[in-house]
Amino acid sequence: MEQQKTGILLANLGTPDAPTAKAVKAFLAEFLHDQRVVDLTRFIWCPVLHGIILPLRSPRVAKLYQEIWMKEGSPLMVYSRRQQQAVKELTGLPVELGMTYGNPSMKSAIESLQQQGCKKVLVLPLYPQYSATTTAAVFDRVSKAVKKMPQVPEFRFVNHYYNQEKYIEALAVSIEKHWSEHGRGDLLLCSYHGIPKRYADNGDPYPKHCFATTEALQQRLELDDDQIRTTFQSRFGREEWLQPYTDKTLEKLPSEGVKRLDVISPAFSVDCLETLEEIDGECREIFIEAGGESFEFIPCLNDNPEHISLLKNLVETNICQW
Repeated sequence: MEQQKTGILLANLGTPDAPTAKAVKAFLAEFLHDQRVVDLTRFIWCPVLHGIILPLRSPRVAKLYQEIWMKEGSPLMVYSRRQQQAVKELTGLPVELGMTYGNPSMKSAIESLQQQGCKKVLVLPLYPQYSATTTAAVFDRVSKAVKKMPQVPEFRFVNHYYNQEKYIEALAVSIEKHWSEHGRGDLLLCSYHGIPKRYADNGDPYPKHCFATTEALQQRLELDDDQIRTTFQSRFGREEWLQPYTDKTLEKLPSEGVKRLDVISPAFSVDCLETLEEIDGECREIFIEAGGESFEFIPCLNDNPEHISLLKNLVETNICQW
Protein backbone atom coordinates (compact mmCIF):
# COMPACT_ATOMS: atom_id res chain seq x y z
CA MET A 1 0.00 0.00 0.00
CA GLU A 2 1.40 3.39 -1.00
CA GLN A 3 2.41 5.57 1.95
CA GLN A 4 1.11 9.08 1.49
CA LYS A 5 3.54 11.89 2.23
CA THR A 6 2.53 14.28 5.02
CA GLY A 7 3.35 17.99 5.09
CA ILE A 8 3.02 20.54 7.87
CA LEU A 9 1.38 23.94 7.48
CA LEU A 10 2.32 26.32 10.28
CA ALA A 11 -0.25 29.11 10.33
CA ASN A 12 -0.04 32.53 11.92
CA LEU A 13 -1.99 35.77 11.63
CA GLY A 14 0.30 37.74 9.33
CA THR A 15 2.17 41.02 9.10
CA PRO A 16 2.64 43.91 6.66
CA ASP A 17 5.26 43.34 3.97
CA ALA A 18 7.00 46.57 4.95
CA PRO A 19 6.79 49.20 7.73
CA THR A 20 5.14 51.72 5.43
CA ALA A 21 1.71 53.31 5.51
CA LYS A 22 0.85 51.72 2.15
CA ALA A 23 1.81 48.21 3.22
CA VAL A 24 0.13 48.57 6.60
CA LYS A 25 -3.05 49.84 4.96
CA ALA A 26 -3.18 46.83 2.63
CA PHE A 27 -2.64 44.43 5.54
CA LEU A 28 -5.19 46.08 7.83
CA ALA A 29 -7.76 46.21 5.04
CA GLU A 30 -7.56 42.45 4.56
CA PHE A 31 -7.44 41.75 8.29
CA LEU A 32 -10.32 44.02 9.31
CA HIS A 33 -12.50 42.89 6.39
CA ASP A 34 -12.69 39.39 7.85
CA GLN A 35 -16.06 38.85 9.52
CA ARG A 36 -14.37 36.51 11.98
CA VAL A 37 -12.55 39.58 13.28
CA VAL A 38 -15.25 42.24 12.90
CA ASP A 39 -18.74 40.81 12.50
CA LEU A 40 -20.59 44.09 11.92
CA THR A 41 -22.86 44.44 8.89
CA ARG A 42 -20.71 45.26 5.87
CA PHE A 43 -23.08 48.10 4.93
CA ILE A 44 -22.10 49.80 8.19
CA TRP A 45 -18.53 48.61 8.65
CA CYS A 46 -16.97 49.11 5.21
CA PRO A 47 -17.56 52.89 4.97
CA VAL A 48 -16.17 53.32 8.48
CA LEU A 49 -13.17 51.10 7.74
CA HIS A 50 -12.20 52.70 4.43
CA GLY A 51 -13.31 56.24 5.20
CA ILE A 52 -11.99 56.66 8.73
CA ILE A 53 -10.03 53.79 10.24
CA LEU A 54 -7.58 52.91 7.46
CA PRO A 55 -6.64 56.49 6.53
CA LEU A 56 -6.08 57.43 10.18
CA ARG A 57 -4.54 54.26 11.59
CA SER A 58 -2.25 53.18 8.76
CA PRO A 59 0.36 55.98 9.06
CA ARG A 60 0.37 55.72 12.86
CA VAL A 61 0.70 51.94 12.90
CA ALA A 62 3.44 52.13 10.26
CA LYS A 63 5.52 54.28 12.60
CA LEU A 64 5.08 51.71 15.36
CA TYR A 65 6.23 48.94 13.04
CA GLN A 66 9.29 51.00 12.13
CA GLU A 67 10.29 51.01 15.81
CA ILE A 68 10.28 47.21 16.14
CA TRP A 69 11.29 46.18 12.59
CA MET A 70 14.25 43.81 12.58
CA LYS A 71 17.06 43.66 10.04
CA GLU A 72 15.48 40.51 8.54
CA GLY A 73 11.95 41.95 8.57
CA SER A 74 8.88 42.01 10.78
CA PRO A 75 9.49 40.21 14.11
CA LEU A 76 6.41 38.04 13.58
CA MET A 77 7.73 36.90 10.21
CA VAL A 78 11.33 36.49 11.36
CA TYR A 79 10.45 34.27 14.32
CA SER A 80 7.80 32.33 12.38
CA ARG A 81 10.37 31.54 9.69
CA ARG A 82 12.81 30.36 12.35
CA GLN A 83 10.10 28.11 13.79
CA GLN A 84 9.38 26.73 10.33
CA GLN A 85 13.01 25.87 9.71
CA ALA A 86 13.51 24.35 13.15
CA VAL A 87 10.41 22.14 12.92
CA LYS A 88 11.48 21.04 9.44
CA GLU A 89 14.93 20.05 10.69
CA LEU A 90 13.61 18.17 13.72
CA THR A 91 10.79 16.27 12.00
CA GLY A 92 12.33 15.72 8.59
CA LEU A 93 8.96 16.61 7.04
CA PRO A 94 8.07 19.32 4.52
CA VAL A 95 7.03 22.40 6.51
CA GLU A 96 5.54 25.56 5.03
CA LEU A 97 4.40 28.82 6.60
CA GLY A 98 1.02 30.32 5.74
CA MET A 99 -0.52 33.57 6.98
CA THR A 100 -4.22 34.20 7.41
CA TYR A 101 -3.65 37.74 6.09
CA GLY A 102 -0.81 38.93 3.90
CA ASN A 103 2.13 36.87 2.69
CA PRO A 104 2.92 34.02 2.38
CA SER A 105 -0.70 33.06 1.77
CA MET A 106 -2.33 29.80 2.79
CA LYS A 107 -2.81 29.00 -0.88
CA SER A 108 0.88 29.38 -1.71
CA ALA A 109 1.85 27.27 1.31
CA ILE A 110 -0.54 24.44 0.38
CA GLU A 111 0.54 24.51 -3.26
CA SER A 112 4.18 24.29 -2.17
CA LEU A 113 3.42 21.23 -0.03
CA GLN A 114 1.59 19.63 -2.94
CA GLN A 115 4.56 20.28 -5.21
CA GLN A 116 6.68 18.41 -2.68
CA GLY A 117 4.38 15.41 -3.05
CA CYS A 118 2.29 15.84 0.08
CA LYS A 119 -1.13 14.18 -0.04
CA LYS A 120 -1.82 14.89 3.62
CA VAL A 121 -1.45 18.26 5.36
CA LEU A 122 -1.44 18.86 9.10
CA VAL A 123 -2.52 22.44 9.78
CA LEU A 124 -1.01 23.78 13.00
CA PRO A 125 -2.32 27.27 13.86
CA LEU A 126 0.19 28.91 16.19
CA TYR A 127 -2.55 29.92 18.62
CA PRO A 128 -2.42 27.95 21.90
CA GLN A 129 -5.92 29.07 22.90
CA TYR A 130 -8.72 28.53 20.38
CA SER A 131 -10.75 31.50 19.20
CA ALA A 132 -13.08 31.97 16.28
CA THR A 133 -11.21 35.21 15.56
CA THR A 134 -7.90 33.42 15.02
CA THR A 135 -8.00 29.62 14.82
CA ALA A 136 -11.30 29.45 12.95
CA ALA A 137 -10.09 32.17 10.60
CA VAL A 138 -7.23 29.83 9.64
CA PHE A 139 -9.74 27.10 8.80
CA ASP A 140 -11.68 29.57 6.64
CA ARG A 141 -8.58 30.57 4.70
CA VAL A 142 -7.51 26.99 4.15
CA SER A 143 -10.98 26.14 2.83
CA LYS A 144 -10.92 29.15 0.53
CA ALA A 145 -7.43 28.26 -0.68
CA VAL A 146 -8.44 24.78 -1.88
CA LYS A 147 -11.88 25.74 -3.18
CA LYS A 148 -10.84 25.57 -6.85
CA MET A 149 -8.07 23.00 -6.58
CA PRO A 150 -8.64 19.91 -8.73
CA GLN A 151 -7.20 17.69 -6.00
CA VAL A 152 -7.65 18.65 -2.37
CA PRO A 153 -5.19 17.19 0.18
CA GLU A 154 -6.43 15.30 3.19
CA PHE A 155 -6.35 17.71 6.12
CA ARG A 156 -6.04 17.44 9.85
CA PHE A 157 -6.26 20.52 12.10
CA VAL A 158 -4.86 21.24 15.55
CA ASN A 159 -7.56 23.22 17.33
CA HIS A 160 -5.62 24.28 20.42
CA TYR A 161 -2.89 23.33 22.88
CA TYR A 162 -3.61 25.73 25.76
CA ASN A 163 -3.26 23.04 28.44
CA GLN A 164 -0.71 20.80 26.73
CA GLU A 165 1.98 19.83 29.22
CA LYS A 166 4.90 20.77 26.97
CA TYR A 167 3.34 24.19 26.28
CA ILE A 168 3.00 24.97 29.98
CA GLU A 169 6.51 23.68 30.57
CA ALA A 170 7.91 25.89 27.80
CA LEU A 171 6.24 28.95 29.35
CA ALA A 172 7.48 28.02 32.83
CA VAL A 173 11.06 27.47 31.68
CA SER A 174 11.02 30.83 29.89
CA ILE A 175 9.74 32.58 33.01
CA GLU A 176 12.18 30.83 35.35
CA LYS A 177 15.09 31.69 33.08
CA HIS A 178 14.02 35.35 33.06
CA TRP A 179 13.72 35.35 36.85
CA SER A 180 17.18 33.85 37.22
CA GLU A 181 18.67 36.59 35.04
CA HIS A 182 16.61 39.63 36.10
CA GLY A 183 15.12 38.77 39.48
CA ARG A 184 11.48 38.12 40.30
CA GLY A 185 8.79 40.76 40.62
CA ASP A 186 5.88 41.07 43.02
CA LEU A 187 3.39 39.78 40.44
CA LEU A 188 3.39 37.75 37.23
CA LEU A 189 0.81 39.29 34.87
CA CYS A 190 -0.40 37.05 32.04
CA SER A 191 -1.76 39.40 29.38
CA TYR A 192 -3.75 37.74 26.60
CA HIS A 193 -5.05 39.36 23.43
CA GLY A 194 -8.68 40.31 23.99
CA ILE A 195 -11.83 39.72 21.98
CA PRO A 196 -15.26 41.37 22.29
CA LYS A 197 -17.13 39.93 25.30
CA ARG A 198 -20.08 39.34 22.99
CA TYR A 199 -18.06 36.73 21.09
CA ALA A 200 -17.46 34.77 24.28
CA ASP A 201 -21.12 35.12 25.26
CA ASN A 202 -22.00 33.56 21.90
CA GLY A 203 -19.84 30.50 22.58
CA ASP A 204 -16.21 31.31 21.82
CA PRO A 205 -14.21 29.28 24.41
CA TYR A 206 -11.19 31.59 24.24
CA PRO A 207 -11.44 33.18 27.71
CA LYS A 208 -11.88 29.76 29.34
CA HIS A 209 -8.75 28.57 27.57
CA CYS A 210 -6.82 31.65 28.71
CA PHE A 211 -7.77 31.28 32.36
CA ALA A 212 -6.97 27.55 32.16
CA THR A 213 -3.49 28.34 30.82
CA THR A 214 -2.83 30.73 33.68
CA GLU A 215 -4.10 28.21 36.21
CA ALA A 216 -1.84 25.48 34.82
CA LEU A 217 1.10 27.88 34.80
CA GLN A 218 0.38 28.87 38.39
CA GLN A 219 0.44 25.24 39.47
CA ARG A 220 3.65 24.54 37.57
CA LEU A 221 5.41 27.58 39.08
CA GLU A 222 3.86 26.95 42.53
CA LEU A 223 2.55 30.49 42.84
CA ASP A 224 -0.08 31.76 45.26
CA ASP A 225 -3.24 33.41 43.96
CA ASP A 226 -1.86 36.88 44.69
CA GLN A 227 1.33 36.20 42.72
CA ILE A 228 -0.22 35.69 39.26
CA ARG A 229 -3.08 37.34 37.39
CA THR A 230 -4.85 37.18 34.00
CA THR A 231 -5.73 40.27 31.96
CA PHE A 232 -6.69 41.06 28.36
CA GLN A 233 -5.07 43.60 26.05
CA SER A 234 -5.51 45.21 22.61
CA ARG A 235 -9.18 46.13 22.77
CA PHE A 236 -10.54 48.12 19.85
CA GLY A 237 -13.73 50.14 19.46
CA ARG A 238 -16.31 51.08 22.06
CA GLU A 239 -18.04 47.82 22.93
CA GLU A 240 -17.09 45.77 25.99
CA TRP A 241 -14.21 43.34 25.56
CA LEU A 242 -12.95 40.58 27.84
CA GLN A 243 -12.00 41.85 31.27
CA PRO A 244 -10.00 42.65 33.30
CA TYR A 245 -8.29 45.02 30.88
CA THR A 246 -4.49 45.02 30.95
CA ASP A 247 -4.06 48.80 30.77
CA LYS A 248 -6.64 49.53 33.49
CA THR A 249 -5.07 46.89 35.72
CA LEU A 250 -1.62 48.41 35.27
CA GLU A 251 -2.96 51.78 36.42
CA LYS A 252 -4.13 50.28 39.73
CA LEU A 253 -1.37 47.80 40.60
CA PRO A 254 1.13 50.24 42.17
CA SER A 255 -1.54 51.52 44.58
CA GLU A 256 -2.18 47.89 45.54
CA GLY A 257 1.45 47.41 46.52
CA VAL A 258 2.75 45.88 43.29
CA LYS A 259 5.88 47.86 42.51
CA ARG A 260 7.87 45.26 40.57
CA LEU A 261 5.98 43.61 37.73
CA ASP A 262 6.72 40.75 35.36
CA VAL A 263 4.54 40.50 32.22
CA ILE A 264 4.18 37.65 29.74
CA SER A 265 1.79 37.22 26.79
CA PRO A 266 1.03 33.46 26.59
CA ALA A 267 -1.42 33.73 23.67
CA PHE A 268 1.29 34.92 21.27
CA SER A 269 3.62 32.27 19.84
CA VAL A 270 6.02 34.94 18.56
CA ASP A 271 6.80 38.51 19.48
CA CYS A 272 4.98 41.07 17.36
CA LEU A 273 3.55 44.58 17.46
CA GLU A 274 1.16 43.69 20.29
CA THR A 275 3.95 42.44 22.55
CA LEU A 276 6.94 44.57 21.59
CA GLU A 277 5.20 47.90 21.15
CA GLU A 278 1.98 47.61 23.15
CA ILE A 279 3.18 45.59 26.14
CA ASP A 280 6.88 46.45 26.33
CA GLY A 281 6.21 50.04 25.26
CA GLU A 282 2.79 51.50 26.06
CA CYS A 283 2.01 49.25 29.01
CA ARG A 284 5.44 49.80 30.53
CA GLU A 285 4.82 53.55 30.45
CA ILE A 286 1.38 53.18 32.04
CA PHE A 287 2.76 51.12 34.94
CA ILE A 288 5.75 53.37 35.62
CA GLU A 289 3.66 56.55 35.42
CA ALA A 290 1.23 55.03 37.91
CA GLY A 291 4.03 54.56 40.43
CA GLY A 292 5.56 51.24 39.45
CA GLU A 293 9.30 50.83 39.93
CA SER A 294 10.24 47.85 37.74
CA PHE A 295 8.54 46.47 34.62
CA GLU A 296 10.01 43.29 33.13
CA PHE A 297 8.62 42.00 29.83
CA ILE A 298 9.21 38.29 29.34
CA PRO A 299 9.54 37.61 25.59
CA CYS A 300 7.28 35.19 23.74
CA LEU A 301 8.46 31.62 23.22
CA ASN A 302 9.58 32.44 19.67
CA ASP A 303 12.18 29.85 18.60
CA ASN A 304 13.18 28.78 22.13
CA PRO A 305 14.27 25.10 22.21
CA GLU A 306 11.39 24.20 24.54
CA HIS A 307 8.90 25.79 22.17
CA ILE A 308 10.28 23.98 19.14
CA SER A 309 10.14 20.74 21.13
CA LEU A 310 6.46 21.45 21.82
CA LEU A 311 5.72 22.06 18.13
CA LYS A 312 7.57 18.87 17.19
CA ASN A 313 5.52 16.95 19.75
CA LEU A 314 2.25 18.41 18.43
CA VAL A 315 3.20 17.37 14.91
CA GLU A 316 4.23 13.85 15.84
CA THR A 317 1.23 13.28 18.12
CA ASN A 318 -1.22 14.33 15.43
CA ILE A 319 0.25 12.34 12.56
CA CYS A 320 1.44 9.17 14.32
CA GLN A 321 -1.83 7.27 13.71
CA TRP A 322 -2.99 9.15 10.64
